[in-house]
Amino acid sequence: MLVIHQFIGRTTNLTDEPIGVDAALDFPLFFRLPTVAKGLAAPFVIRDMFMHRKAVESNILSTHGDVTNFFVTFLDNHDMRQRFYYRNPANPTQFDRQLTLGIACLFGLQGIPCLYYGTEQGLHGNGNSDAAVREALWGNGVNAFDPTHPFYEAIRQLSRVRAEQPALRYGRQYFRPISGDGVNFGISPFSPGVIAFSRILHDQEVLVVANTQTTGSFDGDVIVDAILNADQTAYSLLYSNHPQPQAPGVISTKNAGTVQIHDERDRVTQGPVRVLRVRLHPMEVQLLRATAIPIH
Repeated sequence: MLVIHQFIGRTTNLTDEPIGVDAALDFPLFFRLPTVAKGLAAPFVIRDMFMHRKAVESNILSTHGDVTNFFVTFLDNHDMRQRFYYRNPANPTQFDRQLTLGIACLFGLQGIPCLYYGTEQGLHGNGNSDAAVREALWGNGVNAFDPTHPFYEAIRQLSRVRAEQPALRYGRQYFRPISGDGVNFGISPFSPGVIAFSRILHDQEVLVVANTQTTGSFDGDVIVDAILNADQTAYSLLYSNHPQPQAPGVISTKNAGTVQIHDERDRVTQGPVRVLRVRLHPMEVQLLRATAIPIH
């Protein structure tokens, strides 16, 4: 984190002269997001990284906006020994949704998302050196690039959602406490867990919820902004990587004293709070936004 701080922002401290670069690869996020998206680490480690960044760079970056301008985010690249996408020889499509979940989180989190070539074609190199992830793509025949590939189509859909939702490009970012029992809320502390965060721009909130469990479902509540979301507001599904997603519920209020909330700053409160009910299949990610007209 401190290394990036030396190079980007309105000022730098590498030399006596301001030599800030336009952007830097976000290795701090790379060291965390892939393992969280695969259910190998708890979602709160991503929250901790962003909170640490906010504190370290408080005099360099604005609270939210500049992060989107300066950090190039990624799941893998040509210097790795294995790609993010794992293709199980015994069950080749077993972890397909794990890849699209990771990409959806990448497109939803603050930063400039960057995909390594071949991700859209399902390349899955894995070995003992970086040569393993530098597979040939264009030399695999006349039709090496397939614009109908499911990963290409998923990326196209996510790109369209990101383009149509300014909050995903410029919005403030808040990690959202979740609850499986409707009473105890917190940033998911378990692995595999549920990644939940909002991007808010003006009066628009886009909610990203990702279940990193490879076999278990999630049925629970996610906290949303109380000012922007009135009771009975319906939410629309902008994207899901599951062929049969379950629609979210409507906004409801948990009264004061009925809940125990550990927020993204680890403060403990007891409501009131507004929540949205979501239901996710294993390795499903949903991008959600309030509809224009609340249900009466």
